[in-house]
Amino acid sequence: MKRAARQIVRVGFIRYMAARFAAWYMVLVHVTTRWEVTGEEFPAQMWDKGQPFILSFWHGRLMMLFYGWRRGMPIKTIISRHRDGDLLAQTMDRFGIGALRGSSTDDGAGVLRAMVKTLKNGASICLAPDGPRGPHMRARAGVVTAARLAGVPVIPMAVSVTRRKIMASWDKFQVPLPFSRGVFVWGEPITVPRDADDDACAAALAKIEAAITAVTDLADRLTGHLPTEPGPALPSQNA
Repeated sequence: MKRAARQIVRVGFIRYMAARFAAWYMVLVHVTTRWEVTGEEFPAQMWDKGQPFILSFWHGRLMMLFYGWRRGMPIKTIISRHRDGDLLAQTMDRFGIGALRGSSTDDGAGVLRAMVKTLKNGASICLAPDGPRGPHMRARAGVVTAARLAGVPVIPMAVSVTRRKIMASWDKFQVPLPFSRGVFVWGEPITVPRDADDDACAAALAKIEAAITAVTDLADRLTGHLPTEPGPALPSQNA
């Protein structure tokens, strides 16, 4: 029992130190990179009114994403309950970003309720609709359902840098390198009517997926990279 307890403490300490290192690394990348922002007027019109929205991006572009967020505006992000999620939650906490734990694969209904409640209480939600397992750059229906039930728009966003490492992971995770030139690209808000039927929800989902890919492709072009090819299309979904 004592040995098991020591192992738990040790693992917890390792995650704590890993989270600190990840936060330090992002600070290093941020301060050594020359940043530009495109399309900031789209989220600004919501921030200025104190209105929440769903910030939507592809899972592989998570790193550095929150440096494009206006400081002081409340936001929470969806993080899975898996071990990797613990590290991410601790890292985001260091940047003042709250976490809603869960995913479409382990407690989809509970996470959806939490998202809608958070949005109706005035905080925005950060959501990667291709997470937690992909296919990469293919949106699942939860983002449409949350936007419809909460009555808030979805605003796509992407980040890219000139110097980066693309990991051999399902989401082709981008690790920005220091001393780069980087861009944050925002897209136009997308609304989902509260009375949208299945066909309207499917159309909204396709529009959201295309919009996130469009800002991601633009961010890559602005930093000298070719667009990333999306994964295989998902079967037709009813939001």
